[in-house]
Amino acid sequence: MARKKYRRRAEDQEETSFTMSILWHGLLYFGGALGVFVLLWGIYLNFKVHNSLEGKLWSIPAKVYARPLELYVGAPVRQSDLIQELNRLGYQNNSTLNRPGNYVVQGGSVQVYTRDFQFWDGEAPAQKIRVGFSSGGVSSLQAAAAQTSLIRLDPYVIGGIYPEHNEDRVLISLKEVPPYFVEGLLAVEDRNFFHHHGISLRGMARALLVNAAQGRFAQGGSTLTQQLIKNMYLSSERKLSRKLTEAYMAVLIELHYNKQEILQAYLNEVYLGQSGPRAIHGFGLASEFYFGRPFAELKLHQAALLVALIKGPSYYNPYRNPQRAKERRNQVIDLLVATGLVSEKQARSAKAQSLGVVSNAEESTNRYPAFMDLIKRQLLQNYKEKDLRNEGLRIFTTLDPHVQEVAERAMINTVRSLQRTEKLQGSLIVTSPDNAEILAMVSDAAPRYAGFNRVLDAQRQVGSIIKPAVYLTALTSADYELNSVLKDQPIKMALPSGNVWQPSNYDKKIHGDVLLQDALVHSYNLATAHLGMDVGLRKVIQTLHQLGITKELQPVPSLLLGAVELTPFEVTTMYQTIAANGFSSPIRGILEVVDNRGKPLVHYPLEVQQKFDATPIYLLQSALQQVMWRGTAAAAYQQLSSSLGFSGKTGTTDNNRDSWFVGMSGNYLAVAWLGRDDNGPTHLTGATGALRLWTNFMQQARPTPLNLTQPEDVERVWVDAKTGALSLQNCENSMQVAMRKRNIPTVYGPCAEKQKPADWLEQIFNGQAADSIEASEPDSLEAIGS
Repeated sequence: MARKKYRRRAEDQEETSFTMSILWHGLLYFGGALGVFVLLWGIYLNFKVHNSLEGKLWSIPAKVYARPLELYVGAPVRQSDLIQELNRLGYQNNSTLNRPGNYVVQGGSVQVYTRDFQFWDGEAPAQKIRVGFSSGGVSSLQAAAAQTSLIRLDPYVIGGIYPEHNEDRVLISLKEVPPYFVEGLLAVEDRNFFHHHGISLRGMARALLVNAAQGRFAQGGSTLTQQLIKNMYLSSERKLSRKLTEAYMAVLIELHYNKQEILQAYLNEVYLGQSGPRAIHGFGLASEFYFGRPFAELKLHQAALLVALIKGPSYYNPYRNPQRAKERRNQVIDLLVATGLVSEKQARSAKAQSLGVVSNAEESTNRYPAFMDLIKRQLLQNYKEKDLRNEGLRIFTTLDPHVQEVAERAMINTVRSLQRTEKLQGSLIVTSPDNAEILAMVSDAAPRYAGFNRVLDAQRQVGSIIKPAVYLTALTSADYELNSVLKDQPIKMALPSGNVWQPSNYDKKIHGDVLLQDALVHSYNLATAHLGMDVGLRKVIQTLHQLGITKELQPVPSLLLGAVELTPFEVTTMYQTIAANGFSSPIRGILEVVDNRGKPLVHYPLEVQQKFDATPIYLLQSALQQVMWRGTAAAAYQQLSSSLGFSGKTGTTDNNRDSWFVGMSGNYLAVAWLGRDDNGPTHLTGATGALRLWTNFMQQARPTPLNLTQPEDVERVWVDAKTGALSLQNCENSMQVAMRKRNIPTVYGPCAEKQKPADWLEQIFNGQAADSIEASEPDSLEAIGS
C-alpha cells in the first residue's frame, strides 16, 4: 500500500514538473516574443521621433500680408491713418516707448518704436521714428538710427493658406520668449522638467491612484515631454495603450534631444484653441490670435492666460467662458508668486487687468475671403497647392486694409438701405489706376462671408458700361470727334436667326440729331447703336480685346448695348486700361513671394503695354467726366465735391436685373455691381443702385482729383450743342468739348457768326473758352436713367 502511494506521489511530482517546464518554456517564449515586439516597436517609434525632429517638424502654412504702410515726406497719410494702422498691427500706446511695438502721440506728431521685419528686399530693423503731419499728410520723418527717406511698417497679416489638417502656427525661438515665461510654464506644467528623462514615475503613480479611486482616467500624470509627444503624434483619447506609447516615445525623444530643443518644440506645438476649422498651435500664433501682437510683446496677465489655456483650451476659452478663463489665469499668476517668479505687487496689477483678448479673433482666418480667393488662384499659376500649404511661404499683396474696410462698410450700408423684399447682392472691386494693384475686393452683401465669389465668377450682362468701347472705337478713327453729329433714330435689323433687333432708349424717346459726347453722357441706346454699326462690330470687338477682355465675343448688334456677360473682374480689367491712359496691365493682387527664411522666390512685376494713343483716351475720359457733371451719374455730386472731377459710366440691363457703375478718381478705379443671384429683376438702375454704392465708398475713401493731361494735339473749344459748329461761351446752347486741333470746324453757328471773327477766335484760343470742364457744369444735377 505504501509502495503504491509512493509511486503515485512520484508520478504526480513528475507530472507537475513537466507542467511547470511547459509553463516556464511558454513564459520564456512569450517573454522573448514580447521583448522582440517591444524592441521592434521601440525601433519604429525611435525612427518616427528621430526622423520627424531631424527633418522638417511642421507643415508651415503660407502667410498672406497686406501692403506695408509706407511713410515718407509728402505721403498722403494722416495722423489718424497712422494711429489706425498701428492699432491694427497691435502696437500699444505707451509713453515710455521702451520696446518695439509701442507708440506715443505728441501733438501733431507720432513717435513709433517699429518692429523689425524681413521684407522681400531686405530686413527693416526695429527703430524709433518720429512722424510729423500737416493737413496734406506726412510733413516730416526722422529716424533715431539714421536719416531715411522711407519707412515701411511691418505689414498686417490678412490670412493664411493652411495644411489639410488645418493646423496653424507662428514659429518662435526661446530668445523671443518674454521674461519669466518659461519658468512660469514649467511651474504650472512640469516642475521637474530639467531633472526627469521624459516621464515622471511619481506623477504617473499619483495619477494611477487617482484614476483607480475614481474608476476612470481622471489624471494623466504627463510631463511636458509627454505632452509634446501627444500633440505631435498621438490623439487625446484616454486609453492605456496610448499612455504607454506616449511614455515610451517621451523616453526616446529625451535620448536624442536636449531640454532646450524639446522646450522650443513644445512652445511651437502645444494646442491652444480653435478658430473655426483652424487649430491654433504654439504660443506664437496664440499670442497673435488672442491678443493681436507678437509673442515677445506680451505682458504678465496675457502670458498667464496662455499658460492657463494649456489645461483646457475649450473649457477655458476666453470668448465663450471669460469668467472661467479669468479665474484660471489668476490661479496661474498666484502660482508664479508662490514660486517667487513675480512679486505680490506685480500679481495684483496683473490680476486687475481684463482678459484683453481682441474682439475679431474668431474671424481672423476669414477676414477678406474674396481677396484671399483671388490670391490663391493667382498663386496656383506658379505653385503646387501642397507647397502653399506646407512650405511656410510669405506672400506680400496689394490689399490696403483701410480701403478694404471702407469698401465693406459701403456695401453693408448700401444694401441695407436699398434692399426691399428680394435678396440683394453686390460686389465692389477697387484698384489703383497707376499700377493696376487691387486695393479692396468685396464679393458679398455680407463681406466676410466666404461663399460665391461674385467679383471673379458672377457672369452678368453689363448693359451700358460697354458703351465706352463703342465710343473709343469711333474716337480712335479720324472720322469722329466729340462734336460729331449722331442720329438718335429708330433702328431695325433682321438677324440671321430670323429675329428682329429693334432697341429703344431708356426714356422711350427719340432725340434726333445729338452730338457724340451727349450720346455718351446721356447713354442714348439708339445713337450708340447707329455709331456702333457705322464703325463696325468687329472693330468694336477688337477694341474690347485691346482693353483687356479675353473671352470670345460674337459680332451681334446687341453687343453694342451690353448684351454680353462679363464678371466684375473683367469689367475692371477693361476700365483699368482707360484709367491708365491707354496702357494695359494685368490686374494684380500679389507683389512678392518669399520662402520662410525671407529669400525671394517670385516677383510679380508691373507689366505694361500701350494699347491706345493718349488722344482718343483723353477724349473719352473727357466725355466720361461729363457723364458725372450732367449725365446719368450726376447724382453723385449731391454728396461728393464737384472739384474732384470724377469720370464714370452707369449701366442697367433689361428689367433692371443688373445695376452697374464704374467710376474713376485720381487714385481709385472702383467697379460696383448690385443684383440678384437668381437673375431676377430689381427696382434699381445703374444710377439708383450701383452709383449709390460707389458714392458711399468714395465719401469715406478720400479720393484725389482726376486731373487729365491734355495732349498737345487737343484743344478745348465751344461748339453749338445741336450742330457741332463753332460757338461762343455766351451763346445759347453752347457747350465745351475737347477735340483734335486738326479737326476743329471751320464754320460757326449763327450766334458766333454775328460777332467779329477776331472776337470768337480770341475766345476760342486765348482763354475765354475756359479750360476747366467745370465751366460747362449745368445748374441741375438730376440724374437721368441709363
